[in-house]
Amino acid sequence: LTNISRIYFKKKKKFSINMAITEFKATPLDTIPSIASTARSTFRTHKTKSLAWRKTQLRRLYWAIEDFKPRLLAALRADLHRSDYESLLTEIEWLKKDCLFMLEHIDEYAKDEKLKSPDVPVAFAAMKFRIRKEPLGTVLIIGPYNFPVQLLISPLIGAIAAGCTAVLKPSELTPSVAMVIKELVEARLEKGAFAVVNGGVAETSALMEIKWDKIFFTGSSAVGTIIAKKAAETLTPVTLELGGRNPAFVTKNADLQLAARRLLWGKTVNCGQVCLSQNYVLIEKGLVDKFVEALKQAYKEMFPEGAKKSPDLARIVNKRHFARIKKMLDETKGRIVIGGEVDESELYIEPTAVVVSSVDDAMMQEESFGPIFAIYPVNTLDEALNVANLVHRTPLALYAFGSKKENERSEFPPFLQNQLPKFYANWQQSSTK
Repeated sequence: LTNISRIYFKKKKKFSINMAITEFKATPLDTIPSIASTARSTFRTHKTKSLAWRKTQLRRLYWAIEDFKPRLLAALRADLHRSDYESLLTEIEWLKKDCLFMLEHIDEYAKDEKLKSPDVPVAFAAMKFRIRKEPLGTVLIIGPYNFPVQLLISPLIGAIAAGCTAVLKPSELTPSVAMVIKELVEARLEKGAFAVVNGGVAETSALMEIKWDKIFFTGSSAVGTIIAKKAAETLTPVTLELGGRNPAFVTKNADLQLAARRLLWGKTVNCGQVCLSQNYVLIEKGLVDKFVEALKQAYKEMFPEGAKKSPDLARIVNKRHFARIKKMLDETKGRIVIGGEVDESELYIEPTAVVVSSVDDAMMQEESFGPIFAIYPVNTLDEALNVANLVHRTPLALYAFGSKKENERSEFPPFLQNQLPKFYANWQQSSTK
């Protein structure tokens, strides 16, 4: 960091940041193939294999994020009504740390790995096998709208460190961020190696007609399925970071105040537009009233003047997603116990909890991806695990509030529950080692 600082402050006067955010403009469709071709041609020069080149790009990106910070914050406010503190915490400072982490470890990650017995049969030990890390080539990175900076640039940091060139496709649902990122990449990273394509379905479809060496997609399961099918046609490797209907478990051994505070926080960060936040809470029946009271107390502490007046609560990204979340509240047969206020003119939905009695309720069957969640009473932890398995067998995340033993049990995938004693014993032994 010291070396980076010296270089930066020497050249600081050359950097000029225009705070105005350009109006969103889609990339012309007929230019997309040439953009991809240029990135591929740059990769074929082999310059990206140099660790020095990769480190230079990472340093450039670090200072670009720092220099463009005011514009990124303004863009996130414009697109998501996000507070500066939350944007710094969840996106901008996160990425700067990613750059520094990769700069610190890139030499270690890139070096050859020697293989010895028992990884190599004795008969072949004299051949000096090794694993060499080679960049894949030119990658396509498609980002989402909920964390439009972090979830687009973080994969780019990995691509740069691996020696790849890349084309980025920001979400069109956050147009201000998309335009700032386009300017950031084009102004600071090496031209030809990295580019940004803006647009919607048509532009994404055009990108998917091109053969890539890797595709990294973050977004919905529905779109992820389309991406995976298209990539399969050319045997292109794909990384899919998708959403899920995530459960939380609360038992009689839980600290209800702690559970309420943490679960409510998970539904207020970015207005609940987080793929890792809980979709529903499975709680023992006798605890429901106490848990609801704990939620109300946590709500008052977080929003003493109400959530709508808070400068810290973001908004739903657009009217389509507002309508989708509101529809879940309109169709639920459950009982709203906190929140419930909506205002389409501000794209505002209050943090809301709904006690439901059926797995078939809309609040249980659909991923909310917003500040609402269900509370489903159960008799036992076994019943809770069965419900979670029925709703979504492989959720993206889960949260367990109970005794250590209960939490350890909840953390196992439902399909391993019948093998738990043996599996847990082996896992505990290996963890100790």
